[in-house]
Amino acid sequence: MQKPERILILGPESTGKSTLAADLAAYFDEPWVPEFAREYLEKLNRAYEYEDLSEIAKGQIALEDELAQKARKFLFVDTDLRVIKVWSEHKFDTVAGWILEEIERRNYSKILITDVDLPWEADPLREHPDLEMRQYFLEKYLELAHRSGFPFQLISGDRTDRLDRSVKFISG
Repeated sequence: MQKPERILILGPESTGKSTLAADLAAYFDEPWVPEFAREYLEKLNRAYEYEDLSEIAKGQIALEDELAQKARKFLFVDTDLRVIKVWSEHKFDTVAGWILEEIERRNYSKILITDVDLPWEADPLREHPDLEMRQYFLEKYLELAHRSGFPFQLISGDRTDRLDRSVKFISG
């Protein structure tokens, strides 16, 4: 496995991905990659468009690769291009071919998928607060994790449970 081992954290909006990434980084004393889309969208001052997704994807890749240079054993990645794929297909009915190619090229040692069992937290950048849509997106991420061939686990429970379950899965 390439060094560092990249641990991908996927899940619908408001399911604790960033919190879990930060908690794992603190536990293992390793870096974590924040979601580039948040920074990009906060500076946009307009609704995002299809072309913005390619810019977000490029930024996410660059940030992940930059932080991988600082990691010793693990790099915790808060979302990857699978999120861009899902959102692009959902909102624009298409996804850039280079993004699909890059998804196939990039490797992760394990994937953690955050469950929808946490309460929704309002945020101007989030779009789908209803449980039905959160469950819809969860199924999309589970399907992509299954197709990836990488070991994956659904992570549920409160913050402490999620960290404990994640550490066991990563260490096991």
